[in-house]
Amino acid sequence: MKWTIPGTVLQIPRQDAEHIEELFSSMFLPGGIMLSQVTGITGLEPYTVQNWVKRGFLPSPERKQYTLRQLCRIININMLKGVLPMERICGLLGYVNGQLNDEKDDVIDDSQLYFMFVRLAARAKELYREEERDAVLEQELESYIEPVPGAKKRVKQVLRVMLTAWLAARMRQEAEAMLDHLQTH
Repeated sequence: MKWTIPGTVLQIPRQDAEHIEELFSSMFLPGGIMLSQVTGITGLEPYTVQNWVKRGFLPSPERKQYTLRQLCRIININMLKGVLPMERICGLLGYVNGQLNDEKDDVIDDSQLYFMFVRLAARAKELYREEERDAVLEQELESYIEPVPGAKKRVKQVLRVMLTAWLAARMRQEAEAMLDHLQTH
């Protein structure tokens, strides 16, 4: 059964989430990717991505090419925008990455944060209870090396919010599908 990678329109077998880094990195072998490729991956309109750049949600692309890090920032925002207001999303990402249009102050690379999230989301059935979610989060963060003291705690808190928002969005979609079913039968 295919699973839609969170924040994208791409589908993979759920077990392949463990290899999400390889999948995404292979897209960047020739270098950066163009806006049309970003929109093809995310399902976003080009003007939306360009607006996010103008508003400082991510650094400007170099020579019209987006990096893996920028793509993952776009995907993170896309994934959360249906549940959280944009200013809250920016606050959440800024909690671990300071100024959103400056990558030098980040405590975690956006792609690393996103790949951790995808591996966690693939295990969604284990994440509904808080104790289980914390255990899975700790396991995922075992290999994370803090660039500054307290960074791991911040990353864990951000991942917890991201997971909760993503699970809430999924539950909302399920509820809407149930309502649609009731109205047609």
